[in-house]
Amino acid sequence: MERIDHALPWSHLGSERHISVFRFGAGERKAYIQASLHADELPGMRTAWELKKRLGELEARGALNGVIELVPVANPLGLGQLLQGNHQGRFEAGSGKNFNRDFVELSAPVAAQLEGRLGDDPYANVQLIRRAMSDALAALPAPGSQLQGMQRILLSHACTADVVLDLHCDAEAALHMYALPQHWPQWRSLAAQLNVRVGLLAEDSGGSSFDEACSLPWLRLARQFPQAQIPLACLATTIELGGQADTGRAQAEAHAEGILAFLAEQGLIQGQWPAPLHEACEGLPFEGTELLFAPHPGVVSFLREPGEWVEAGDEIFEVIDPLADRVSTVCAGTAGVLFAVERLRYAQPGFWLAKVAGREALRHGRLLND
Repeated sequence: MERIDHALPWSHLGSERHISVFRFGAGERKAYIQASLHADELPGMRTAWELKKRLGELEARGALNGVIELVPVANPLGLGQLLQGNHQGRFEAGSGKNFNRDFVELSAPVAAQLEGRLGDDPYANVQLIRRAMSDALAALPAPGSQLQGMQRILLSHACTADVVLDLHCDAEAALHMYALPQHWPQWRSLAAQLNVRVGLLAEDSGGSSFDEACSLPWLRLARQFPQAQIPLACLATTIELGGQADTGRAQAEAHAEGILAFLAEQGLIQGQWPAPLHEACEGLPFEGTELLFAPHPGVVSFLREPGEWVEAGDEIFEVIDPLADRVSTVCAGTAGVLFAVERLRYAQPGFWLAKVAGREALRHGRLLND
């Protein structure tokens, strides 16, 4: 194992923060895994530690067929944002920016570099594009903040990988994942290994999140240069490992083993791995996700559990105003998987309380909520 420590720019006087990358194995093919980019989403970090131990064992046995890079703590900035005992790990405190938005869009600078140089050899094109991605990142002006520097370090390691796993979680949730529709057939086995309940599929969900900053440039370049043979060479996903409280040992061990089994299927690990115990879930359009809100303030009682299939009209939660004796029941407007609910039980204006993934498109444009 090799440990690579990157110092973040613009550290405060008398302090310094680092991104630590643990590199296992050797070879041309590469997987990249990071955890807790939203720093208060800790199931991924717990799973990453299990992966770190297991990858060390596999490397010692000579069972790795390629490079696997692991970043167990992808966001040291957000880890330190504790306010009176409450962790504020989703948004950078100084700027208010979401840590998982506005990653560098690489297709435009790569296209400018490679105009007229891409041909009919897919392998050669992949090598050219990956070098161009690395060069484009290196050529950027010096980062203007710790957040910008952190994002560039993470992307610089991931943009040259064949497989990218960004480990997150939701508030209270069943396992779910986000990916390009074109990649869903390849992700189905991982979904089965982890017992993911729904795959949310979109070519561009808006906001330039980390997984799409890795995978989407390949789709854009393939469309910009249709005469060249450009495969979708970066298989990238965001995996939501349940809810924020799901940091149990057994869960983390199971998630790690499922990820390793998938990497073995991808040819990065040798040996026999157990077949999935579950069926692959359905991949549904991210445009079909319905966000449910409360009609007024009050205490919330959920009437269904994350992971359940609900029909349009099913009661999802009720909101109770104990001063006015007002009770409102909020129902699903679409049939689908209730995949996440808010962990806070007090309804506030503008904050979603439940998410249902349906089969029919309901929304267009920017799909990510901040």
